[in-house]
Amino acid sequence: MLPWEGVYEFVAVAETDSFTLAGKRLAISTAQVSRQISQIENRLSTKLFYRTTRKVSLTEEGQIFYRHCRQVIDGLEEAERAISSLQNKPQGLIKLTAPVTYGESFVMPIVTDYMQQYPDVEVICELTNRQLDLVEGGYDLAIRLGRLPDSSMMAKRLTSREQFVCAAPDYINRFGAPYSLSELTQHNCLVGSQPHWHFNEEGQARSIKVQGNLQCSSGISLLNAAIKGLGIVQLPGYYVADAISEGKLSVILESYKQQQEGIWALYPHNRHLSPKVRLLVDKLAAELP
Repeated sequence: MLPWEGVYEFVAVAETDSFTLAGKRLAISTAQVSRQISQIENRLSTKLFYRTTRKVSLTEEGQIFYRHCRQVIDGLEEAERAISSLQNKPQGLIKLTAPVTYGESFVMPIVTDYMQQYPDVEVICELTNRQLDLVEGGYDLAIRLGRLPDSSMMAKRLTSREQFVCAAPDYINRFGAPYSLSELTQHNCLVGSQPHWHFNEEGQARSIKVQGNLQCSSGISLLNAAIKGLGIVQLPGYYVADAISEGKLSVILESYKQQQEGIWALYPHNRHLSPKVRLLVDKLAAELP
């Protein structure tokens, strides 16, 4: 067995805590992964993983071996990137994910412009509002909106967004407009995937639980409902800007507007950004509204 055989399989298991997920990441069978790990353990005469029916975890020897193997793989990838950058032309596959509406409206037009600029680049994009596991899915990049949970991901702020609370003039004529946060409970609020709206009150962040007769995970659907006068909505500016400028919606509770939220590029902490991904991130940062 050559010294580097099984290294990719070993690192994949170490990072996913699963022989099955490692096989999916590498597009090989679980049996092949297990066979390669066993051969490495036999060659080193040591156990690299604790195995139970529900969990796989590194032994102390495995942790040491992982750190060195990760450096080897990072070095190989860096060498490939160095050769690629010498060609001064990004090429190869970029796998990314982004929220559905924001991805359709803003991210993908920039990505396709990038592909026109660099025709040797291939892209796989998963538009979903679910928070996908970047390591398990083999993603190079994720675009995330708003507050980021604590994680091991690296993050770069691309731009920002503002949230607006709006209602149609027809709704305000019939029911009035709230002038304080406590008055929101007296109104029909059109609710997104989360039941809390975020505000800034006297310099302090505040979350208000709202409710109404419509709950929908689609911002465009909530926008349309608000324009029809069904209720009050809180949405980012890129949804409501045109409706506000055209007089279809009026901004309310403006003095309670929360601070701007970030729009982020996320990538796994143990991966250096390749030139093709770095150039795309730079383009997104420069061109996203």
